[in-house]
Amino acid sequence: MNTIQRVQEWYASQCNEDWEHSYGITIENIDNPGWIVKIDLTETNLYCVPFEEFQREQRDDELDWVSCKSDGVKFIGACGARNLEEVLIIFLNWAERVGRT
Repeated sequence: MNTIQRVQEWYASQCNEDWEHSYGITIENIDNPGWIVKIDLTETNLYCVPFEEFQREQRDDELDWVSCKSDGVKFIGACGARNLEEVLIIFLNWAERVGRT
C-alpha cells in the first residue's frame, strides 16, 4: 500500500459520522517553500499519546528538511518542498505503532 492509500485508510478509520464533521487533515503549502500537515487527534486513539518531536535539518539543499511534533491534540509536520511524503510516513508509522499497543 502506498503512502496516500495509508493516509486514506487512517482517515477513513476515524470517520464515524461525527469526527469528520469537526476534525480532519489539512495539507497546505508554506512560503519557505514547503508544506505543513495538520492532523487532528481528538477522538482518535492518538489523542494525548506522547510523540517524540522529530527534527531533521537541511541535508542536500534548502528544500530538504523535516520538523514533526504533537501537543497531544494535533500532529503538525512541516517540511521542505520535496519532503511531504516523509512527513506523512512519520505520522503513519507512529499511528500504526500506537494502534498495535
